[in-house]
Amino acid sequence: MQLDEILTEQRNHRSTHIDRESTLDMVGTINREDQRVARAVQKQLPQIAAAIDAAYPKFDQGGRLIYIGAGTSGRLGVMDATELQPTYGLTAQQTFGLIAGGTAALTKTIQDAEDSPELAQKDLQAVELTDQDIVVASAASGRTPYTVAALKAAQDQGALGIGFSCIADSPLAQLADYPITPVVGPEVITGATLLKAGTAEKMVLNMLSTGIMIKTGKVYQNLMINVVPTNDKTFERAKKIIAEATQTSTLAAERALARAKNNVPLAIVLIDTKGTIAEAKELLAATDGHVSQAVKLSDNRH
Repeated sequence: MQLDEILTEQRNHRSTHIDRESTLDMVGTINREDQRVARAVQKQLPQIAAAIDAAYPKFDQGGRLIYIGAGTSGRLGVMDATELQPTYGLTAQQTFGLIAGGTAALTKTIQDAEDSPELAQKDLQAVELTDQDIVVASAASGRTPYTVAALKAAQDQGALGIGFSCIADSPLAQLADYPITPVVGPEVITGATLLKAGTAEKMVLNMLSTGIMIKTGKVYQNLMINVVPTNDKTFERAKKIIAEATQTSTLAAERALARAKNNVPLAIVLIDTKGTIAEAKELLAATDGHVSQAVKLSDNRH
């Protein structure tokens, strides 16, 4: 398939006069196109849910969540992995992103890197992939050589392969164990896939990673309980999370956090079960750190 035959590279007839529109009309055109993104992603919800259900057991058992891509797609993957670390108390070994051209490609364009399958294989060899890992490979066109080669190499190692693209039947989609393909159509500015395609990828990655975090017990109710109190801001956030989760006072939350030595899930279980530190630890150990299951288990025992 030639470049001009790819849907994301074609001209958008709804924006052909955008250069002559008033500023208000211009942003209106962009906004109307952005609304198409959410609808395209909505059509992929079953595929996204299936990918989460396949991925979270592997992550729960120590597998890593690894993002791979080139250019905008690669940067969005690195960003998602980086944001997951402080939000859910993960380490840089549990989730990270690989981008064609390495860290230099995060701030500048390295055009030839995305065309190198050999570079993809080298990057994956460096992280010693295993069959427990989850690889999320993203490319708007679904045909970027670096990304397609990376996904194939990952699957050859037995890793779970999730493929994001904005083309329904792309090489990446055909290769992936779980293809996710929101068809957003031509961009407002022809070929500028940092726009709708980039927005679609951000939405999908948000769903994937958030779903995996929820399923692996990093969320209680709708609270990010794995926040690690390391400064005044995160300490106050931790107290607030505990107080809201247990419907108790901030003072009681602070005392429980101190008893739990700054372990937020442990503090929540401590308050909700009204037990000892040892009992709360045993409940969390028995439920693999899932607070909701630990509290339920305590209720069943009583």
